Amino acid sequence: MGIHLLGGGRDVAVCGSLLEAFVSEARGRAAGRAPVIALLLVLEADDDASVDRFRGVLEAAGAASAEIRVHAIVEGESFADAVIEADGVFIGGGLTPAYLDAVRGIRDLIRERVAGGMPYAGFSAGAAIAAGPALIGGYRVRGIEVVSADAGEELDAVEVRPGLGLLDFAVDVHAAQWGTLSRLVAAVDAGLVADGVAIDENTALVISAQAAPAVRGSGQVWRVESAASGVHVQVLRA
Repeated sequence: MGIHLLGGGRDVAVCGSLLEAFVSEARGRAAGRAPVIALLLVLEADDDASVDRFRGVLEAAGAASAEIRVHAIVEGESFADAVIEADGVFIGGGLTPAYLDAVRGIRDLIRERVAGGMPYAGFSAGAAIAAGPALIGGYRVRGIEVVSADAGEELDAVEVRPGLGLLDFAVDVHAAQWGTLSRLVAAVDAGLVADGVAIDENTALVISAQAAPAVRGSGQVWRVESAASGVHVQVLRA
């Protein structure tokens, strides 16, 4: 079973195509019965579009409407343990710090279920919080701007907090579109994280114990790690 990390994107059909393997894995885990795919969303108070949007992504990936169990809460609330009683968990996008706060109480359960073979998918914020060292936002490092304030997730200084721990490296998202590669580079250079990946929109990085990491989609994944000469960046493509 895999960990599917999407860097974001607005095209429902394209994002759905990147999650076809995730839905297939959830269906295989169900072993003959209709799978349950948990869709976890943290909404702003006036958000009346995200539920339909992310449900549409899963349906575009091949999930039947009846197989999708939506758990939508508003910022400031937390998910209960029961939300991950599913054959696959998909955590959507929005304000990354709010998502991290919302999953704090079920972090260990998610890690345990994924270790036991449950597939996980994260879109934007859901991808960022999958990391052990979760880079949740901010646009300054040591007082210096390293990315546009618009990408700061309502934070000033770049912050790294304990995430779900499904990965041992950091994840940033919307890399080419929002310019967040520079934030990840600065975070590695400052020692906030040892290494990480920045994922473009309409692009997925799939991690599996059974195979080498794979890039899917139309963009790139930027691998960033500390090196003797400073910071090393490697471009990974589908």
